[in-house]
Amino acid sequence: MKRRQFIKTGGTVLAGAAVFPHISFANKRQKNVLIIGAGIAGLSAAYKLKKNDFNVLLLESRNRIGGRIFTYNFNDDNLTCELGAEWVGASHFRIIEMCEEFELELLNHQFETYSILNRKFSEPNRWGYSSEWSEKYSRLIENYNQMSEEDKKKLDRLDWWRYLVNNGISENDLEIKELFDSTDFGETIRQVSAYAGIAEYAESSPKNEMDYHINGGNSLLIQKLADKVGIENIKLKHTAAGISQTGNKVKVVCSDGKIFEADKVICTIPTYGIQKIKWDPDLPEVYKQALNELQYSRISKTSVLFSERFWKDESMDIITDTLPHYFFHSSKNQFGKKGILTSYAIGDKAYVMSKLNEQNKIREISMALMPAFGDVEKFAEKVVSYYWGSDQFTQGAYAIYNKNQWTRVRDILSTRFENIFFAGEHLADWQGFMEGSVNSGEEAAEIIINES
Repeated sequence: MKRRQFIKTGGTVLAGAAVFPHISFANKRQKNVLIIGAGIAGLSAAYKLKKNDFNVLLLESRNRIGGRIFTYNFNDDNLTCELGAEWVGASHFRIIEMCEEFELELLNHQFETYSILNRKFSEPNRWGYSSEWSEKYSRLIENYNQMSEEDKKKLDRLDWWRYLVNNGISENDLEIKELFDSTDFGETIRQVSAYAGIAEYAESSPKNEMDYHINGGNSLLIQKLADKVGIENIKLKHTAAGISQTGNKVKVVCSDGKIFEADKVICTIPTYGIQKIKWDPDLPEVYKQALNELQYSRISKTSVLFSERFWKDESMDIITDTLPHYFFHSSKNQFGKKGILTSYAIGDKAYVMSKLNEQNKIREISMALMPAFGDVEKFAEKVVSYYWGSDQFTQGAYAIYNKNQWTRVRDILSTRFENIFFAGEHLADWQGFMEGSVNSGEEAAEIIINES
């Protein structure tokens, strides 16, 4: 994406900064880049810069690296699930390249979808859209490739729900479309730009990029990147509280008072974290307005370890109209009698799920599965969950672009601010995916490399 530079507005060093101990990079003869956030965007940017002989230092607010990539290990059973980012898509070429480079195995993570709607259980190919809508939708997807930039901007002014209704979707088909697509976007399709909606499906693999998973957990990629960058170059529990620019230098003041200075900064954190930073000079008003506009999806992932895989089909996922919303087999391709089913709840459903205690989460999930498998609560051994809607650093799982935002808000938030660059999944073409985060981080790094 083209990055346009804001006009410099002037400013001074943050007031009181001089009273804190000053920390700089060890080798001042090399170009120094400070990266805010040690998720996959920040680590990918750091890796690319380090390969090009830059000094890099990452500041991470959490007590762990990885950000929204968060693998959970059921240690006694040697099974893993993802409480954060899940899928590597067939079109995610950069992630696939990284896995080859780091000798990480990608396993098939595709599913055949069952349904539980109105308490009726249906197997794959025995339920779905009407033939009339399937044909019409195929034409809409085909027509997308013929759209001009102006056509896409017009689409961006509508929400995805309205666009589908305007194109004659039936009530029954719309119910299914809402369930499926809200799973992808993390909120109701009434909150999704029509352009973001149609592009999601027209530009994706046949399984909508739900294709692969890293054997042993997606966090293994994070560990490999961190090893390449150097653990000594990552500072955990370092929250950026203030950023000032004077001349050709940028100073970052952390909440504990430590100060770091660099030539360039790449800020890879979500908009919620950006808003909590004190900027000097201040961010332009148009940028602050864009920060306020962009929302993030509320997603709750609840994984239940069952004593046996009563669902039998290793490639099973289920779309439902219940509170747990969508289920998939997290332990596919993981050896063992026991298995993990994960509930992926979105929006208001995710919020309600997050308020339940562990026993009630198991009960709610068991009740949702009852039309298909009967009483399965007796097989439940353990539950783990994470609600991204209340994460203290992100306040959401990934960005959701509403109408009139993809072609406007995203462009603003991608814009460079003097010696500060912005990156992250919310700014990527593969928005909401690990691939997008990697692409965005590496693009920012590439600009810095080319300017040096």
